[in-house]
Amino acid sequence: MIRENIETIRGRIAAACGKARRDPGEVTLLAVSKTFSPDAIAEAVSAGIVDIGENYVQELLNKKLQLESLPVQWHFIGHLQSNKVKYVAGWIHLVHAVDSIGLASELDKRAKQAGRVIDVLLEVNTTGEQSKFGLRPEATTGFVRSLAAFQNIRIAGLMTIGPFLPDPEGSRPMFRTLRLLKDEVAALNQPNVEMRHLSMGMTGDFEVAIEEGATIIRIGTAIFGKRTRKG
Repeated sequence: MIRENIETIRGRIAAACGKARRDPGEVTLLAVSKTFSPDAIAEAVSAGIVDIGENYVQELLNKKLQLESLPVQWHFIGHLQSNKVKYVAGWIHLVHAVDSIGLASELDKRAKQAGRVIDVLLEVNTTGEQSKFGLRPEATTGFVRSLAAFQNIRIAGLMTIGPFLPDPEGSRPMFRTLRLLKDEVAALNQPNVEMRHLSMGMTGDFEVAIEEGATIIRIGTAIFGKRTRKG
């Protein structure tokens, strides 16, 4: 079923890109595998998935160890605690949810120790919900400027979570806000900024996200099925 689900999602991506006159190759399908088994991830990889997203460091470490031989690019998409950065700094492909100076500083420090530059996305709270992490949209460019001295992190784009409404159209204003913010941040011409990505859109609203410019969509249940435990 996982292979069939992935084929279905890729077809929907192609259709959404066609509607938006975009190249489907511009959109990365990130499979969100929290709570799912390494075997399920291996099946997704065999069906062509390269990018895998996890929300918890320990779960990520366990799965990475078990799937070491597979060609996976690991993304950390949850709220990363500063004291856990040391466990992923040497190899993580992309950190999706940076929204504090403390976390950015720790990532920069650990990346320097590892002799690499870590790509990060800044999380923006476009819905205004207090239950969600993220920068206020109007504070985003100022936050970017505050990171100018960090040479071992690269701000590769922005990330947001939609409002979880029954109608995916309800997410469109938030996704549009993020796209406009991307242009504002790019216009800063800051050396450690390279606005390549908009990580937005999940199982319920990814087609709208693609129409609004998403380059990474985060899909869990539509690939792996319903979760048997909360994550």
